[in-house]
Amino acid sequence: MNLLPLALQADPVTFGAFTPLLVAIAFWVGFVIWGLWGLRKHPKGLNPLFFTEMWERFSYYGMRALLLLYMTAPASAGGLGLSLKFSGLLYGIYTFFVYALSVPGGWIADRFLGYRKAVLVGGVLIALGEFALASGPLALFYTGLALIAIGTGLLKTNCTSIVGMLYEKNDPRQDGGYTIYYMGINIGALIAPLILGFMAQDPVFVAALGKIGLASANGWRWAFGFAGLAMVAGLIQYILRQGSLGNVGIQPGGVSEHGVQIIHEPLTQEERSRMWVVVILVFFIMIFFFVFEQAGTTLNLFADEHTRLSLLGITIRSTWFQSVNSFWLLFLAPIFSWLWIVLKEKEPSSPIKFTLGLFFVGAGMLLLVLPSLAYTANPILKVSPYWLIGTYGLHTIGELCLSPVGLSTVSKLAPARYSGVMMGVFFLAIGMGNMLAGLAGGFSGSLKPATLFGGLFAITTVMALVLVALTPRIKRMMGGVH
Repeated sequence: MNLLPLALQADPVTFGAFTPLLVAIAFWVGFVIWGLWGLRKHPKGLNPLFFTEMWERFSYYGMRALLLLYMTAPASAGGLGLSLKFSGLLYGIYTFFVYALSVPGGWIADRFLGYRKAVLVGGVLIALGEFALASGPLALFYTGLALIAIGTGLLKTNCTSIVGMLYEKNDPRQDGGYTIYYMGINIGALIAPLILGFMAQDPVFVAALGKIGLASANGWRWAFGFAGLAMVAGLIQYILRQGSLGNVGIQPGGVSEHGVQIIHEPLTQEERSRMWVVVILVFFIMIFFFVFEQAGTTLNLFADEHTRLSLLGITIRSTWFQSVNSFWLLFLAPIFSWLWIVLKEKEPSSPIKFTLGLFFVGAGMLLLVLPSLAYTANPILKVSPYWLIGTYGLHTIGELCLSPVGLSTVSKLAPARYSGVMMGVFFLAIGMGNMLAGLAGGFSGSLKPATLFGGLFAITTVMALVLVALTPRIKRMMGGVH
């Protein structure tokens, strides 16, 4: 079989140096308008939370798209010159703690700070962490990672919890509210790798900085600094728009939108059963994100080393592939939101949606087996970017079946007085998946790519079948929550 057509590449047309930046800004403006339109029928407090999370995710995903490449780049190219194995391990530990610290972050809000103050403190720590990364020295690099991890544990968990508090019990708008909130997440995730990747990697932009004495070999530090400014922008609008949140999230333990504080009573048997459902689902969430978060490790390296960096005659950057998932999500999210409404009583239960998520994320990895065989047979080949675009498309379908559904499900199952901690458990599962993804990235060099991608497909398929078998029992434990 001749696999050469997979890697044929035409001479790319040079794209204007600053055109990608302008295109990215245009997309950002368009999707923000789209998100604002969807907010009209929801509580006013959803608006500042939408933008707080959007800017936080801009800061995080923009930095994440650069992190592994920055750590492994030689010092002559402005990087840290760390080994791939150590960088993968550090990436895994860091991304694990970014999410794992959501559990203590939620507990601190539940018991001490209150949810809104926890969001503010977390945002300040994230901004300081990004600025530490931008400063350059290795010691401050590690300090910056620690500050971002602690800050994210406080901000992300509790911002998500406040969204659920905006709605009264059994409010049919809640799932839709989380879908819109999730769009805010992905608007930030979409635009950040485009802008920050451009700042870090575009030779014309870096050369322009060098001519005015602001850069030498790279733009890494400017990109990290811009990520910090994005978080500052999110905090400013969050502080200025506190009035739209009313009394929600001020007191530890949570209050309703009408100012009634939730009293810490002993858990009922039904509440305990529902909390156990969250614990069970956490395992499958971890498996999903172990594969999904290969985006920052093995798939990032696949894009940088083995993929033709031209699309429709336009030169692209490897970091830009980190935005493909968000492109897919912002186009597919309204379709899925419409689909769940149309299905009505035939709508799949949450465990079945989780199962679909596992199947699709595995299918995305299966798609990469064939191009992996191509460049293994001939290492000089560069495969078409459409393989990665297709993989991210399948991953996005899986994400829409699992991630926003998971946020809403945890919000419904968790007793309100433990909403911060239980939401933290959800993010802990994401962190565990990220850590496994980082470890896989560090050791990916010792495995044939086709073996790695095929193995990831097998793992998710087996776990999906296990979840299918457990679904009847899980549904009974959920006590009527869909």
